[in-house]
Amino acid sequence: MTSHSAPPTAADPFGTHLRHWRQHRRLSQLDLAHEAQVSTRHLSYVETGRAEPSREMVLRLAERLEVPLRERNTLLVAAGYAPMYRQRSLDDPALASARRAVELVLKGHEPFPALAVDRHWNLVAHNALVPLLMAGAAPELLKPPVNVLRLSLHPDGVASRIANLAQWRAHLLERLQQQIAATGDTTLSALHDELAAYPAPNVSHDTPPAGGEQNGVVVPFQLVTPQGVLSFISTTTIFGTPVDVTLQELAVESFFPADAQTAAALAALSEGGKKPAKGQGEKKPA
Repeated sequence: MTSHSAPPTAADPFGTHLRHWRQHRRLSQLDLAHEAQVSTRHLSYVETGRAEPSREMVLRLAERLEVPLRERNTLLVAAGYAPMYRQRSLDDPALASARRAVELVLKGHEPFPALAVDRHWNLVAHNALVPLLMAGAAPELLKPPVNVLRLSLHPDGVASRIANLAQWRAHLLERLQQQIAATGDTTLSALHDELAAYPAPNVSHDTPPAGGEQNGVVVPFQLVTPQGVLSFISTTTIFGTPVDVTLQELAVESFFPADAQTAAALAALSEGGKKPAKGQGEKKPA
């Protein structure tokens, strides 16, 4: 199980939040003071509540500590200031351009699968090829909100169809642990503990990456389908310099064929007009 200290609550003073993030980033007061260009004494006074930070100081410290936008709002409120970063759903008119960008990326990636997820890996949108990856999963795992990590590794999900399950499982858990280290998100920590507790896969059925260019460079996702074993590599796209909490936490995961067989199989599915199951077609961002 992951080890994590309890984060401060909304009722805790700013100094408690600041100390939590400083320690989470493994910085001493001297290190942070140097980064933020303030005196160590003043930083110590802020942490202990003997001095109140200005709004500019709160934002400067949050920037140096690489605090996510959602938690920067928490820091501002704890210091007595109004939140700075808005959080809106993707169907908000103010995010119309961002919504179109997501739709273009998902649609433009066909005939290869692509999906968008929120900060907790819940499915927000996907293109027409994603149902290929989800086929055969238990219905309860496909009820919204669909958590794509749970769907991938749950014994009743996609796990039984992943040819290199041990390798892919280790990759996802490591990736999730890195996200927890960056955000300090306790929901992600609980998700990591849940996924890690699933039965470990047998080692005997894992296959090594095909092709020298993959070996030691990327971890492939190898899925058993009626068209054979399809092998993918994936990339993650995020919005640059977002000032909205929702946009900062949104990620688009795009899957590319890792070999010629996979590319040909996906092209054949697309050109042949093979339709996804009813109710699992292309979705627009919620």
